[in-house]
Amino acid sequence: MTYVVTDNCIKCKYTDCVEVCPVDCFHEGPNFLVIDPEECIDCTLCEPECPAEAIFAEDDVPAGQEAFTELNAELSKVWPVIAEQKDPLPDAAEWDGKENKLEHLET
Repeated sequence: MTYVVTDNCIKCKYTDCVEVCPVDCFHEGPNFLVIDPEECIDCTLCEPECPAEAIFAEDDVPAGQEAFTELNAELSKVWPVIAEQKDPLPDAAEWDGKENKLEHLET
């Protein structure tokens, strides 16, 4: 099983999660992070670190957000690895908690 970054990360991109990942399975896009399912070791360390509560175990992805499982797999193949914490996006607090942000995903 793997962990999946979901909708609430879009336009927030907090990176607290990447600091604790022992295998550097996070990949960074312009306004979103993804987890490489081939690298994730299901250690659970990232989930509680996410201030936006956007990371879920694959089996626990919220209803309506199942597409993020495949999206993480696809984008992790093209986006670079991120292994160090950075500042969140400038307007992250404004976007945190807004629903249905997929249309705002920048690839």
